[in-house]
Amino acid sequence: MNATGAVNDPFALAREAADHIASSTGITGADIALVLGSGWKSGTDQLGEPLADLDLAELPGFSAPAVAGHGGRLLVVRTAAGRTALVFTGRTHYYEGRGVAAVVHGVRTAAALGVGTLLLTNGAGGLNPAWPPGTPVLIADHINLTGATPLTGATFIDMTTTWTPRLRELARGIDPSLDEGVYVQFPGPQYETPAEVRMARVLGGDLVGMSTALEAIAAREAGMEILGISLVTNAAAGITDAALDHAEVLAAGEAASSRLAVLLRDLVGAL
Repeated sequence: MNATGAVNDPFALAREAADHIASSTGITGADIALVLGSGWKSGTDQLGEPLADLDLAELPGFSAPAVAGHGGRLLVVRTAAGRTALVFTGRTHYYEGRGVAAVVHGVRTAAALGVGTLLLTNGAGGLNPAWPPGTPVLIADHINLTGATPLTGATFIDMTTTWTPRLRELARGIDPSLDEGVYVQFPGPQYETPAEVRMARVLGGDLVGMSTALEAIAAREAGMEILGISLVTNAAAGITDAALDHAEVLAAGEAASSRLAVLLRDLVGAL
């Protein structure tokens, strides 16, 4: 089925993208997928032996990232443990208006290639003053405030252990300094107001951002194990007097690039 016929069936479109990746790279499947959010692109050359480098915009169902600094490549690497990993250096955000199916298309494409373990990363505003910009934080749970879901019909998915405890324990074994918290996805693209940040804190949130939760729901539907890590790129609105700026997000990622590269390398080697 081509993209025209698959456009109304997100799973068929994901299968088409998976077949395109397989035919373009020679792989028959993959074990691990990583989605690298704001600040996380550094160190991809340390993840393993490069097998392929594709332009996401040329794959069925994908498009070029809408925001500077979000990348736009699909890297295929063989890890030190001999596993095949897909590395998405860009994602579609809900605020782009392309629909939830487009937001989770990368996850569903990975699932169509047999991926069983997913690492989701993002840049986030931090609500904990103990986490300065440049601090990576494990996602222990999430709150989806987008009002949307990638699920349709009577698709009842248990979200109790979405963020796989085993993988979080593995990550803490690699870096014992990692804290964990609850990630709150807002729809964006505007940054949160101080009142919205206070609301997120009352609800139990520790991190705020504009991605990740919808992808996690789709990954849970696909039966994947999921590990999530937020890079605190700035204090959330109202935590300090500083204004919010996307350039600050990119700068925090650059400043933390060495630590993130080592963390990703060691995690991928252990997954």
